[in-house]
Amino acid sequence: MALSLPQRLSLRLFSALRRGLDAFRDWLDDRPAVAEWIYPAGQHDYRAHNGRMFANFHEQERMLADRPRMAFYNAAIARHVQPGDRVIDLGTGTGILAALAARRGAAQVYAIDHSEILEHARSLARANRIENVEFVATHSTEFNLPEPVDVIVHEQMGDCLFDESMVANVTDLRDRLLKPGGLIVPSVFELYCEPIKINDARLVPFIWELEVLGYDYASLERHRPQNPGYYHLVSSDLNLVEHFLGQPEPLLTIDLNTLQESKLPTEIAFTRTVVNPGRMDGYAVFFRAKVDGDLSLSSSPLDRGRAPHWGFRILRAERMDFAAGDQIDARLTVERWTTIDTWRWSQSRRPAGQLSPVG
Repeated sequence: MALSLPQRLSLRLFSALRRGLDAFRDWLDDRPAVAEWIYPAGQHDYRAHNGRMFANFHEQERMLADRPRMAFYNAAIARHVQPGDRVIDLGTGTGILAALAARRGAAQVYAIDHSEILEHARSLARANRIENVEFVATHSTEFNLPEPVDVIVHEQMGDCLFDESMVANVTDLRDRLLKPGGLIVPSVFELYCEPIKINDARLVPFIWELEVLGYDYASLERHRPQNPGYYHLVSSDLNLVEHFLGQPEPLLTIDLNTLQESKLPTEIAFTRTVVNPGRMDGYAVFFRAKVDGDLSLSSSPLDRGRAPHWGFRILRAERMDFAAGDQIDARLTVERWTTIDTWRWSQSRRPAGQLSPVG
């Protein structure tokens, strides 16, 4: 039976809305920080976003093809999962870390994931004859066991280290289900926030800093965007950052064996002595995971052996020029470490030889 004109219009409208919603979800899947702003951390809507994101084959491909990532986890699990251990693999994805633990002789591995990718993890384990792995479709905060485990394995690091709720999820399992003296792999992380110069050919200044063919954009400064996302960028392009202005030092070092999320600082002041003079364009935010002091995994933009599937963040700053020996006095204030849109930063220049400010 032929549809009437109103029915055809309604169907077209419904189809257009559905296509728009699907496109928005695809866009959102590539932007965890935006999704967390829309769906505050810990709420089920944000969990659903993560579930969709990591059910995506391409997201899994990027992680599995990341050779530094896989080499790091293979070595760490080989060292710290012993025959007979009981292991939790938090956020198992396709189950590769659970499989590595099982091959080490773990008596039982609990592979937890709330994404639909878990269906494929089960079939992959069967196809690869992996035994002693129980795949559990739930969020880790809703997972329980009658007795504690020996090891928690996880890969919960986001581009900004904290933005996939690593601390909350891992420490929850630690406090409820890890035996005294048990291990978290990895447990030690360094967060960096380093002043950088961007490659001149790649630099995109704030619009009010531009003069293009004699056309001056300075008047737009009074119309600065209020959207926090405008002030930071995400990239994994190794040609973007030309150099750090100073020697990199961890902004923050944490150990998940002992950390309490409530103890994370909300304001950090730090100083860098300029060894590579020139223009400062902002800060690169990246992390390093460490095991035993000699195994590490980096997302630094200037580490040619970096793990490529992680991006690094650029916190944009208005142009400042520094000479060798100058001091960059910087301050980072954070409302929620999981949400980079709540981070605020500032900096000032102290000429070489000037005394440090008191306090």
